[in-house]
Amino acid sequence: LCQYTDHGHCGQVKDHYVDNDATLKLLNKVAVSQAEAGADIVAPSDMMDGRIASIRQALDEEGFINTIIMSYAAKYASGFYGPFRDAADSAPHFGDRRQYQMDPANSREAMKEIDLDLEEGADIIMVKPALSYLDIVYQARQRCQRPIATYNVSGEYAMVKAAARNGWIDEKRIVMEELTSMKRAGADIIITYHAVDVAKWLKNGEVEA
Repeated sequence: LCQYTDHGHCGQVKDHYVDNDATLKLLNKVAVSQAEAGADIVAPSDMMDGRIASIRQALDEEGFINTIIMSYAAKYASGFYGPFRDAADSAPHFGDRRQYQMDPANSREAMKEIDLDLEEGADIIMVKPALSYLDIVYQARQRCQRPIATYNVSGEYAMVKAAARNGWIDEKRIVMEELTSMKRAGADIIITYHAVDVAKWLKNGEVEA
């Protein structure tokens, strides 16, 4: 069981800026509570500085030494999150999240964040979103021997579904091309809303792995 921890639900704001250190304390509490509830993996998506080391220490102190941390190390400020935010009512009520999510034009910062999270003890590195950031997945694969995950997010999923519904594309073919591109770029783990459909297609022999 993997449980993600979203800064949007536990972040502390001071003078219209995210208070990094105060947020870390809350992230620690959330991660420990998730481990106590049975999560095998905690996945902080908050992009706070130092959160991997802080969460690792908190988990270890409570005896959860085998609980895995999957870090959203390279989480970009993207327009592809829209459908999920609308469905979960998680869009910011003021401002936006660009002050702590990464600039889509900046790849070097992603490598710095990945290196820092690895040094702090991350077990799995996440790149999010997937399709527009396959170059980041590839660069991460070149410098990291730990598992690389990528998140095929709601906007990417919605575009495929909408186009398929309108008869513009072959859904099965497009989905398999997209997922293959993520694997080819270096992803060991692909988190995708297409998972149930793909499992069914594979079981029925409708597509090839």
